[in-house]
Amino acid sequence: MDSHRQENLLLRKFLLAGIFVAIVISIVLAALHNSAWNVPEEAKQRKNPLPRSAAALQAAAAAYRDKCAQCHGAAGQGDGSEARLHDPPPASFADAVRMNAVSDGELFYKITTGRRPMPSFRTRLTEEQRWQLVLLIRSFAPQSPAPETPPATGKQPAPESHPGATSPR
Repeated sequence: MDSHRQENLLLRKFLLAGIFVAIVISIVLAALHNSAWNVPEEAKQRKNPLPRSAAALQAAAAAYRDKCAQCHGAAGQGDGSEARLHDPPPASFADAVRMNAVSDGELFYKITTGRRPMPSFRTRLTEEQRWQLVLLIRSFAPQSPAPETPPATGKQPAPESHPGATSPR
């Protein structure tokens, strides 16, 4: 009986140690999961090879509706139908301060590599489609105000139309 108790005690110790290791691993993974994107400096320096054009924005709008809008929202505000299901939540592309702080290369890198819960689009979209998405994503954030204030007319300027701002399917 003494041998049986020792085996039982040893089994409990191993089980407790296994649970402890699982908890530590879970904490580490959770901390890494919510950490900032680690974008290589080389990727940040990449320039978008595509000029902004109506054709590029229109092409990107279809890919955005199909692959991005369900999480990032039709107007890029991070409020898509599936946004609440994800942690961390999807980024808002309508935040001008945030969007001005990231380079085109950084956006391209994030689209290409993904990070949970966002998938990688390296093989799901062509390189050209990913650069087109960078152009479209940039269009969601309001532009910085011009240095001179236009004369007061009492009218509000019409909001800019975005090709990707239609409702997702």
